Amino acid sequence: MFYVRMEPEPSDYDAVVAELWQAGTAGIVEGPGYLDAFFDNADAARQFGEPQPAPETDWVRQTEDAWPPILVGEKFFLVAPWRTEPTPCGRLRLEINPGLQCGTGRHPCTQLCLEAMERVIHRGDSVLDVGSGSGILSIAAKLLGAGRVVACDIDAEAAKPVPFFTGSADSVRSGAFDVVVANINEDVMGPMRPDFQRVARRRILSGFQDRDGEWTCVVDEGS
Repeated sequence: MFYVRMEPEPSDYDAVVAELWQAGTAGIVEGPGYLDAFFDNADAARQFGEPQPAPETDWVRQTEDAWPPILVGEKFFLVAPWRTEPTPCGRLRLEINPGLQCGTGRHPCTQLCLEAMERVIHRGDSVLDVGSGSGILSIAAKLLGAGRVVACDIDAEAAKPVPFFTGSADSVRSGAFDVVVANINEDVMGPMRPDFQRVARRRILSGFQDRDGEWTCVVDEGS
């Protein structure tokens, strides 16, 4: 067994985790500012850095322990599927496998989206999740009582916890949804904003930084 230590930028964290799982990592352990990714052989590990022999340890247990439950906003209890802790009273259990696609729920932008969704999504709303990745925002919308949730992503291999199509908002008719939620890089999102406005009257947009370099989420409830 070998491991590689990586120090991804916060904005790249989810993408790096997804890439490691796709490359066949046997497990990932998170530390302050770094990730240790374990591989069965040195050649696989070498894709991501200089492999080091892994100490004898229960890496499966370490990997599972590296993803403790967290509270997000006022309603969500974010938890990996293998965790057995009971859901706190008044919380919604949001299960997401950190090895599936992008979107572990640990990135500040994802958490800001979840907090905004608590305020913006009403029971019975129709919601479009653009650039859905792991499907975490789609699952959250259902937990909040949305009546219809549809996800889309340009990656056909994105998770599909709700009805899904490969593509983006430009394929959706005007006024088809009550809410659009998108957690996407600003460079990608910029040209898509007119379609977001066309498709839904309420928009939750994140995945970018403000002028002070802080991760942010914009809620637009205009026309």
